[in-house]
Amino acid sequence: MELELLIESPNPMVLPKPRKTHYSDIEAARALGVTIEEFHDLIRYHIAENDEDIQHSRRAVYHASDLLVLRLLSNRQAAPTARG
Repeated sequence: MELELLIESPNPMVLPKPRKTHYSDIEAARALGVTIEEFHDLIRYHIAENDEDIQHSRRAVYHASDLLVLRLLSNRQAAPTARG
């Protein structure tokens, strides 16, 4: 499943409106193409400040903008680093 924000728009200056307004953690993981464990790792590494935040993340609702940021972070994390 692709993020609806990434669908090509007839007008490149206007992004299409997402079909969904919110995602569960399972739906968010599926939309990002990662396992639920990998999704929770992204939250743990980039967003959560403590164990309580991690527990709340399992009940949180994610918006398309959240998924876009998490996708950017996951791509940055997966990108190989150049070593001289």
